Amino acid sequence: MANLINTQGPVQDTELTTVTLEQWQEEKASFAGQSLELTVSSDQTADLFGEDAANFARISIDFPKFADGRGYSAARLLREKYKYTGELRAVGDVLIDQVFFMKRCGFDTYALREDQIVEDAIAAFSTFTNPYQNDVHDQRPLFRRRLS
Repeated sequence: MANLINTQGPVQDTELTTVTLEQWQEEKASFAGQSLELTVSSDQTADLFGEDAANFARISIDFPKFADGRGYSAARLLREKYKYTGELRAVGDVLIDQVFFMKRCGFDTYALREDQIVEDAIAAFSTFTNPYQNDVHDQRPLFRRRLS
């Protein structure tokens, strides 16, 4: 089982009813009133489910391999375009090298690949102190942040 963390350290998983995008699209009405987790693959863009995002307590986005960055785009769209405020989880081939950037795109929790060291992943959240670019937490680029 993968090590589940957030920016503060290891976290316990919360049991939710898990549905795939296909199940959601076919049986939406049958899930009414349930606390749901939507699991999506990297090829399922946020535009396919973004309008329904508020129905899910958690959305887990799969990273099938390190080089597949589509999940970053999905996370950013969910936070910025669809205003999703629930838990956003990165799952799959999640490495220490990625967690800082995943956080900037809006992920809350990270299911680290089993060979990753939890303490190193926690330290990776503070890799950079002042990134130049904006992110989902602060839309101002660095030069705007320095003026305030």
